[in-house]
Amino acid sequence: MLLLQADPTGMSTPLGKLVIAATLIAVIVLAIRFFWQNRR
Repeated sequence: MLLLQADPTGMSTPLGKLVIAATLIAVIVLAIRFFWQNRR
């Protein structure tokens, strides 16, 4: 089955998930800082 094969991008590995999580957190933090500095 095609669905049982490993993800060729490597995003399903623990390291891939860690990179995705770190990227999402960085984007959220930068967005919060941007809006916080420009709210005045």
